[in-house]
Amino acid sequence: MKDTKVSRIMVPLSDYATVSEEDSLAKALKVLKQARDDKNFTYKHRAVLVYDKDEHVVGKVSIRDFLKALEPKYNKFEDSDTSGGIGLSRFGLSRKFLNAMVENFNLWEESLEDLVKKSLNLKVKDFMYSPSREEYIDIDSSLSGVVHQFIMGSHQSLLVLDRGKVVGILRLTDVFNLVSEML
Repeated sequence: MKDTKVSRIMVPLSDYATVSEEDSLAKALKVLKQARDDKNFTYKHRAVLVYDKDEHVVGKVSIRDFLKALEPKYNKFEDSDTSGGIGLSRFGLSRKFLNAMVENFNLWEESLEDLVKKSLNLKVKDFMYSPSREEYIDIDSSLSGVVHQFIMGSHQSLLVLDRGKVVGILRLTDVFNLVSEML
C-alpha cells in the first residue's frame, strides 16, 4: 500500500454531490438523496460537499449533520472551546444518561414533523461541518499514511488537495474496499 496513491481511489469532485453554503437544508437533502439513488456509484454517498461563493470546498454535510440540524438545542453540546457549549464529545455514555439529557434540555420537545418544517429553510452554512486541517490530504499521498490518518482521527472521509485546491474526497469505505481486494 506504500506505493498506492490517493489519486487511484479518490472520488473526484465531478462525481460527488455538492451544494452552495447559501443553499437551504431542503435543497441539500434533495441533492444528497439524488446522489444516494444514483446507480452509477458503487457506494452510496453519506454527505454532500459545500462550496463557498468562490467555488472552494469549505465544508461537508453528513447524514448526522442533517439530523442534528433539526434540533437547534444540540448546539449546546458542542465543544466548549469553540462554541460555549458544555463540552461533550464522543464518550461512551449510558442510555440512561442520554435519556436524561433529552429530558433535561427539552430536546425533541416538538414533533419530528414540526422540527423538519422549521429547519427546511436553514442555510447550509449554518449547520455544515468545517473540516480541520487533519482532514485534508495531498493527492500524491500514499495510502499507508492515509490509513493512519483515518484511524487516528476517526474520520469517515478526507478531502483531497492538488496544489492547495480540493479536487476530490477519499472515503474510508473505498480504502477498506481496496484492502479487502488485496486480501
